[in-house]
Amino acid sequence: MSFENIFKKNLITASILMATAPFAFADNAQAQAQQLETIHVQAHPLEQTAADFAVADSIVSQKKLAERPATIGDALAGELGVASNQFGAGSSRPVIRGQDGPRVKVLQHASETADVSALSPDHAVTVDPILAKQVEIIRGPSTLLYGAGSVGGLVNVTDQKIPTHMPDQGYEGQAGLRYNSGNDEKLASAGVTAALGDQFAIRVEGSKRKANNYIAPDYVHTHSHEHDLGNGVIEEHVEQVPEQRVDNTFAEGQTVNIGGSWIHDRGFVGLSYSRREDQYGLPGHSHEYENCHPHGDELDCHAHAAGGVHDHDHDEEEHGGPWVDLKSERYDLRTELAEPFKGFQKLRAHASFTDYKHDEVEESEVMTTFKSQGYDARLELVHNPIADWEGVIGAQYNRQKLNITGEESLMNPNTTEKWSVFGLEHKQIGDFHVELGARADQQKIDIDSTQKDFSDYAISYSGAVNWAFAPDYKLSFVASHQERLPLAQELYANGKHFATNTYERGNENLGAEKSNNLELGLHYEADKLDYHVHVYHNWYDSYIYAATTDQHDNFRLVDYTQDKAKFYGLEAETGYQVNEMYKIGLFGDYVRGKIDGANAPRVPAGRLGTKVNAGFADGWTGMAEYYHVFQQDKFADYEQETQGYNMVNVGLSYAGQYAKGNDYRVYFNANNLLDDQVYSHASFLSNIPQIGRNFSVGVELGF
Repeated sequence: MSFENIFKKNLITASILMATAPFAFADNAQAQAQQLETIHVQAHPLEQTAADFAVADSIVSQKKLAERPATIGDALAGELGVASNQFGAGSSRPVIRGQDGPRVKVLQHASETADVSALSPDHAVTVDPILAKQVEIIRGPSTLLYGAGSVGGLVNVTDQKIPTHMPDQGYEGQAGLRYNSGNDEKLASAGVTAALGDQFAIRVEGSKRKANNYIAPDYVHTHSHEHDLGNGVIEEHVEQVPEQRVDNTFAEGQTVNIGGSWIHDRGFVGLSYSRREDQYGLPGHSHEYENCHPHGDELDCHAHAAGGVHDHDHDEEEHGGPWVDLKSERYDLRTELAEPFKGFQKLRAHASFTDYKHDEVEESEVMTTFKSQGYDARLELVHNPIADWEGVIGAQYNRQKLNITGEESLMNPNTTEKWSVFGLEHKQIGDFHVELGARADQQKIDIDSTQKDFSDYAISYSGAVNWAFAPDYKLSFVASHQERLPLAQELYANGKHFATNTYERGNENLGAEKSNNLELGLHYEADKLDYHVHVYHNWYDSYIYAATTDQHDNFRLVDYTQDKAKFYGLEAETGYQVNEMYKIGLFGDYVRGKIDGANAPRVPAGRLGTKVNAGFADGWTGMAEYYHVFQQDKFADYEQETQGYNMVNVGLSYAGQYAKGNDYRVYFNANNLLDDQVYSHASFLSNIPQIGRNFSVGVELGF
């Protein structure tokens, strides 16, 4: 049987912040405990403490995720060094240290998502932060356990759909409701784990979301109308129309997960089924360049023929413009076994099959269909210490069949297969903690055309040293060589892509993208004061990117190529515990990117801010924060400067118990209080404003 069959305003702002600080309360005791306790990174196969990590790993808890946006990029955009390449309200991916797409791998409980989000920013990542147990941003040698090329870090969304332990009282669960005024978002989620007998547990969970077009301040939309005057003469009328809401930014969807597992003294084995459906708008999507095509290295964009004028931007059907209709089904099998055989402490295995499809719909007609079937399997073995070295070895197999049909069929059907082996080791040597990681990948892509198939291998390795050179201090150093093999799109694309206003041409002669990377960090952690500073530099010998060779108005001809590139930056954060009630902090990040000596595209602007946390008794907590995102004037060719903005957010929550052992939490957040215009340079839609002033209120119940 085949494998496939087996796995089927700054001053004003500061004044507001100072005025609101006395009303912002945060749980100081809990914050201090989190600094000292073991960091439970679910994707990491080894138990490590905070002192073991030599890089700026971070964990976003379920409590924080419940209050954040429902797409993974926007949910993480407030984390240090992280931005979002938001595409409306239905799709976003994280941008970490200036990198996005295939260079920021997003995992679903340490396995591949098998969607098509890496192909385009308007394609949703099929992970659900609302149902997640936590989200982890992992950096350093540990990233090589799951893939190569994520030099800035990777994201792991840990789910709960397969139980790993029996619930203490025979059942446990949570439910939540949330409303947001900026887009009339209504979101509900719930999950319960129940024991069926002594050794079997079942998990049922789901979420449902519906949001209208969001409100943006001082938004003016440019409407263009074309009229055919005959004899090949086209007359165009352009008008500026003020609008309260950004058209075609609606989003709705639902997710259902059902899982069960047999749990025994040495581990568990479980199976789950997931179904996800999404419908969301594609703002800024235009077909005014649908007649453009390449003529050598230039674009030929002749006018519409008589009688052939189309205006796809004025769809008067149920949805106000092009939209995505997405459906995905996924099956997961996971198992964990302690002391599987001599010499090893633990065995972990995971296999998944994903059947994904989304239609891009315009005027009630399906224009393009993306289909993906993905298989992923991995095996990890944690070995007994060898000369005090603790570690894990493993292997992974991944296969994705991709088929695109319709007007934006960028490439012919293709199948990507990848085989990988990896290892991670760490050891404490006096005041030094040493971590080493390595990964080898063999990739083959079969293309259903006369283009040549791809076959190549890549080897990546990384090392980190954490030196506790004085009480409360540590100095960290990370170095790596990473190699990323190209995607099928980068090799074989040949067609229009209206989401990014490009005609893309692949390059079947691309080789592995190779980078050398350094990071230096200084950490200090005492009773009242803590801080950490990280500087990093990434050098690429063969950076793969879409280089613009010609442009007609806002439409570009791009060719995938390889060139030298470098990215470097700084991240810093500090906090001071003023007293038992208040803690204040400062934070900031900055990244700079260059390709062949010119500015790299869509690099986020620098950010600098401050935050106040405090905590009262009787369950009251909250926060107030201000940060300034600077103007981005280091922009690439064919880009435009993006203005800076000020952001003020305030939150307040209350937690208590409604019955013995059953808790609840009510929260209220005021976001973008200044109602500032927000434009994201990291987004392909940098000319479309983000959501304005908005308020959210929610409740969570635990039982």
